[in-house]
Amino acid sequence: MAEKKNYYEILGVSKDASDEEIKAAYKKLVKQYHPDLHPGDRLAAEKFKEINEANEVLSDKQKRAAYDYEREHPGMGGMGGMGGAGFGGFGFGDIFESIFQGFGGGASVRRDNTGEPIQIDLTLSFMDAAKGCRRDISYMRNEPCPACGGTGAKNGMSFRKCARCEGRGQLRYTQETPFGRTVRVGACPECNGKGRVIVEKCADCKGRGYLRRETKLTIEVPAGADTNSYIRKRGYGQAGTDGGEAGDLIIVFHVEPHKLFQRKNLDLYVDLPIPFKTAVLGGSVLVPGLDDAFEYTIPEGTQTGAVFTVRGKGIKARNGTGNLYLRAFVEIPSRLTREQRQAIEEVQPFDLKQYEKSKKYSDALNALYGKDAYKK
Repeated sequence: MAEKKNYYEILGVSKDASDEEIKAAYKKLVKQYHPDLHPGDRLAAEKFKEINEANEVLSDKQKRAAYDYEREHPGMGGMGGMGGAGFGGFGFGDIFESIFQGFGGGASVRRDNTGEPIQIDLTLSFMDAAKGCRRDISYMRNEPCPACGGTGAKNGMSFRKCARCEGRGQLRYTQETPFGRTVRVGACPECNGKGRVIVEKCADCKGRGYLRRETKLTIEVPAGADTNSYIRKRGYGQAGTDGGEAGDLIIVFHVEPHKLFQRKNLDLYVDLPIPFKTAVLGGSVLVPGLDDAFEYTIPEGTQTGAVFTVRGKGIKARNGTGNLYLRAFVEIPSRLTREQRQAIEEVQPFDLKQYEKSKKYSDALNALYGKDAYKK
């Protein structure tokens, strides 16, 4: 018999943990391993199932007591002269059987036949992600066999009831303990918990229930897709087992950078170089947009670091529309002709009050070193 899972280790608590400690550990692990946070991660999905299984047992007093006894007395069965009566004829009887009563009445073992998910990465250009697009993709997967409906049996009907479990898909194992009789339920090894056995295999898939094929489809990339965002296509993952539903296809997007645009959610940012003359006197500059370029008026006296907002010129998506933010960088020419230099030298000197930052700088220096320490 396989070694029993250590539910205490799975939840990261001691054997003497209180109900509150178990509850707190369970909540913490659920948040850490929830499938929505790990799309397509099979190991995380298995860990999530383990956590729920451990909590289901340890959070129930009766189930926990039965689990603890079985761990401390492995393989104990057939208590000889006790005959199921317990200590001194106290007659505990089937006190633990009620724990498993949900498996009785001839019901089959509940199995998850859904196929595994598939995750693929899709690289998008900045513009395709921002504006949305259609993309053709192809990948290999186990497709449900159409001839047998994924059951593996000829025509999807060539089955017989399992003789060992009589179609229930489960077997009950009774064990006598000092506390009375315990009943465990496990999947039937003859039919793997299905309750039925294939009589004649499907000729197309040879009884596997699936065919390994290339799947091609066209997807709609929504406007505003961003790196690590994803879409889910139901039923395009791996084929299920025994006719179960196929898993999901998860398409994770990766967006390439752009030469001009940066983005944050639906907002766009552009570092806008402004010629010195335009910054001083004001004027219009050409600004990029998602659809086309447009003229934007820069006010006179514009300083480096100024940010101008153009509302509604960001990304348009189903959940809203962003803005375009222009971050000004005043550019001073690196070389001047003799005529240009002379023209600047002939400009009427500006008053210090016209230089906002220089005025603050001057006041700070004068306060530190004495009046008129700063000169233009």
